[in-house]
Amino acid sequence: MAEDLIRYDIIIQDALRSAVRKILVEVNRAGLPGEHHFYIAFETTAPGVKISNRLRERYPKEMTIVLQHQFWDLNITEHAFEVGLSFGGVPEHLYVPFSAIKGFFDPSVQFALEFEPGKTGEELPAEFRIAERDLDSVEEFHARLESAVEQAEEEEATAASEAEKPASAPEDEKEKPEADEPSKDENGSAQVVSLDAFRKKS
Repeated sequence: MAEDLIRYDIIIQDALRSAVRKILVEVNRAGLPGEHHFYIAFETTAPGVKISNRLRERYPKEMTIVLQHQFWDLNITEHAFEVGLSFGGVPEHLYVPFSAIKGFFDPSVQFALEFEPGKTGEELPAEFRIAERDLDSVEEFHARLESAVEQAEEEEATAASEAEKPASAPEDEKEKPEADEPSKDENGSAQVVSLDAFRKKS
């Protein structure tokens, strides 16, 4: 097989990262249209990522943020985006280079992109994978994603119900789900899930 001297893989990967950037630019300009919302997974250890020590300790390898109901100070540059989100009622500021992104998902239209992070056309080459190339993986991915979203909605309803209970309600009834499951904080302002929840298990 002939050697790919043009490096189509790098060109397409850069084009897809540019597409993610354009999507965020449009959202920053006009807001999220309709039911669209985004799960953005990224490596917390990737060069250029800036998050608090609190989040880095909680997510030492990767984390997924959800841009849906409440976020602020979204700013997009040529190579990165930054955004404010609330985690457990604590506001946080995140700075994420596009090269650190591992996945971009919009469950409202079942659109998904998966990347090999850390490499772009300006660095050493890295292969990328588009989830839609493997139908079986895509179907399982969407099933897992839909299940995660349904669970998040159930937990939101449970949290709302718990909030209406008397202050004397047992503490164990007020516990929130584990951090690696999709959840919302007590203000319903942010969700964090692990990318592992969407990956095909061996």
